[in-house]
Amino acid sequence: MGDMNGQVALVTGGVRGIGRAISERLYSRGVKVAAGYSSNKEAAEKFAEEHPGSSVHQGNIGNHEDCERVIQEVLETHGQLDILVNNAGITADRTVRKMTVEDWDKVLQVNLSGAFYLSRAILQHMLDRGYGRIINISSIIGEAGNIGQANYAAAKSGLFGLTMSLAQETARKGITVNDVAPGYISTDMVAAVPQEALDKVIAKIPVGRLGEPEEIARTVEFLADPDSSFITGQIFSVNGGQYM
Repeated sequence: MGDMNGQVALVTGGVRGIGRAISERLYSRGVKVAAGYSSNKEAAEKFAEEHPGSSVHQGNIGNHEDCERVIQEVLETHGQLDILVNNAGITADRTVRKMTVEDWDKVLQVNLSGAFYLSRAILQHMLDRGYGRIINISSIIGEAGNIGQANYAAAKSGLFGLTMSLAQETARKGITVNDVAPGYISTDMVAAVPQEALDKVIAKIPVGRLGEPEEIARTVEFLADPDSSFITGQIFSVNGGQYM
């Protein structure tokens, strides 16, 4: 594995769930983590306390001005940014017939446009340095769709196109852009699902269990490593074989 000591990573949604696992995994490799969050100040302060040298940054990634401000904050705090992990996302589930325009817009804005805003905001810095790792966190729902999640599925599949296009634009500049598409992972959000419904989901997963946040984090770590420089524009499905 390459030397990641002293690198800086911005992980959106980086203080809870999959995002926190990613933040901790990168931190364990000597990376200075800038963890983004939207409203959970308590979790953010706890993360900063437990990870000396890290920083936390509040913002709404569905707003391009907020994204530009957060990128600037990270650069002012750490002096550089080597790794961007676009992990944060929201849901507003309804069937298309019942879905409001507001539900559609806010999910697309955060889950897809946010990744574009942040990538665009940091791109010149990475180009100037001739190095960068951008990793988008999509979902099995972006690959397979799901009843009641047309907005979420559209946003997450949209990340595939953003990933491949940006990868082609930056491939000769020392920047890689890849996508990780998790399946059903053991997080607080999944834990809130009624057990009967959860059992039906697990029955469809060939390995017979939910994934763990750390399994997504390991994949992100691999892609963020300096030695993964020949991998770009790829989608890594981490779903226990549920979608092949």
